[in-house]
Amino acid sequence: MTEPRSPADHVDFAGARCYAVPLRTRFRGITVREGMLVEGPAGWGEFCPFPEYADREAAAWLATAVEQCAEGWPEPVRDRVPVNCTVPAVGPDRAHDIVARSGCRTAKVKVADHGDSLAEDLARVAAARDALGPGGAVRVDANGAWDVETAATRIRALDRAAGGLEYVEQPCRTVEELAAVRRRVDVRIAADESIRRAEDPLRVAVAGAADVAVLKCAPLGGVRRALRVAEAAGLPCVVSSALETSVGLAAELALAGALPELGFACGLGTLSLLAGDVVAEVLRPVDGYLPVPRTPPTPDPALLDAHAPTDPERAVWWRNRLARVRGLR
Repeated sequence: MTEPRSPADHVDFAGARCYAVPLRTRFRGITVREGMLVEGPAGWGEFCPFPEYADREAAAWLATAVEQCAEGWPEPVRDRVPVNCTVPAVGPDRAHDIVARSGCRTAKVKVADHGDSLAEDLARVAAARDALGPGGAVRVDANGAWDVETAATRIRALDRAAGGLEYVEQPCRTVEELAAVRRRVDVRIAADESIRRAEDPLRVAVAGAADVAVLKCAPLGGVRRALRVAEAAGLPCVVSSALETSVGLAAELALAGALPELGFACGLGTLSLLAGDVVAEVLRPVDGYLPVPRTPPTPDPALLDAHAPTDPERAVWWRNRLARVRGLR
């Protein structure tokens, strides 16, 4: 008896295209965003796990790309999604300019870029608040850099500088630390890495470690699986980018568009961090909103050529990685 074909069987992996797009500012420790684009019957998908992700973790990113290009997404319940602007670890003048130009009413400010960053963080947060005015929302993201004591102390200081923080994203690395910080501060705690890099994404909710769940469909295995995680977690959700091009960002927007409730602006205005894109019509916010796409955007052949890796060895590295991860499915 012939086994039924899987969605991955309909994807043109042999024709996968590698990209390498420079970042405007160093972000998450990288200066170039790399990944691959694959085509299937429903359009294009993006496979772009960060280099430090092991193949097993990267398999979820491939599942997201396959869902996108071979199956499509669930029907949305909204046509547009409010988004925050993202402020990297820059000086206060640059931070003010980023927020003021964004058109967004929420700013997500990166903090804890290095161990002695508090003074810089306070100035950056204060600048974001000034640019937004009193009616906007400021949230910060520490990417798990602090221990419990440092987190509690710095969250209070940043809360004062912001005139009230909306929430603090991933102040510490472990679920136990998040829970301890949550008991010591009055600011909401949001979990990101503790969900997307966990064997059990629901452990955060069970442990009482967070008030908000940050979801990224790419590392969770697709829009449908992320929706199941959101339902089971029972927490307010924010959808955030994994620093994709417009092709991959469309999947995150599809997730945000399909969530039954969306009480916070989403972290999807990240294409401003990239110095280029692979599509002609870039997914940039207008008046603080992004549209929810029904189908994936199509890469522009000229832009694919322009953003091909300049080092042939990087293209080989990505093709080998894709082959290994496909072998795990």
